[in-house]
Amino acid sequence: MITDVPGVRVGHWTGAATGVTVIVLPPETVASCEIRGGAPATRETALLEPTRTVQHVDAIVLSGGSAFGLAAADGVMRGLAELGRGFATRGGPVPLVPAAAIFDLVESNGVKPGPEEGRAALSAALREPPTALEIGRVGAGRGATIGKWRGGEHAVPGGLGSASARDGDVIVGALAVVNSVGDVLAADGTVLAGSAAPGDAPSFPEVRPFESEPGDDGVGVGNGGNTTLAVVATNARCSKLECRLLAESAHHGLVRSIHPSHTRHDGDITFAAATGQEDAHFDRLRLLATEVTAEAVRSAVA
Repeated sequence: MITDVPGVRVGHWTGAATGVTVIVLPPETVASCEIRGGAPATRETALLEPTRTVQHVDAIVLSGGSAFGLAAADGVMRGLAELGRGFATRGGPVPLVPAAAIFDLVESNGVKPGPEEGRAALSAALREPPTALEIGRVGAGRGATIGKWRGGEHAVPGGLGSASARDGDVIVGALAVVNSVGDVLAADGTVLAGSAAPGDAPSFPEVRPFESEPGDDGVGVGNGGNTTLAVVATNARCSKLECRLLAESAHHGLVRSIHPSHTRHDGDITFAAATGQEDAHFDRLRLLATEVTAEAVRSAVA
């Protein structure tokens, strides 16, 4: 689990068909990200570019609700500020909380997580004593679906998963919210979970298969959207640029475990965060980031 990395805490708010997941990071955690999907819903990702001034982040928020769900980060910011977390300014601490969301508005009947749901997930993450990380149809993975590339009507449930691995004292963990166009593949390349369409069904049967066309009542009747969100965390010492490279390696894990991946209908994004307790062989670290991300994806639907 990603919580095997010392100091990393995770909490969920889970609704009927949508949710929020908050990953709280130790102080002085360095982070970056990479976006490869064509349709991302994100907040504060520009500050994670290696050329930007800010080095550290306080938490990462993953949510349902499409771009509306990014408001969940407001509650997380306010909660962390009350605890004194954040970038020091003359006006008080400003918590740095990047966020990303999946599209689950069809499954959730339009319910959108907001600040209160974000604060509830933060409270769950900070609960004492910590509780075991729950995976599956929880948090931001509550309304996730997968296997829509042969037609959205053939989709099956997605979810949230996590995995970790070690190289001596170095730990790398990953958490993934899987709401992909593609199927989830096992390590041997077979389909672990995916489209329920007949085997001879065509791929991408419509020109715009995942965008709703209004019905007679003006309400969209499409099949929902797609995105896989992943967070890799490690106790290794890494620069911001190295975190960016770890995020790139995490995308390799998505390619190993999702087919097809990174389509123009997906908003795929990976975050990488380094808490800085251990020296590490960086190439080994990148391999582990790839492997644990792939396993986190698989555990979301296992």
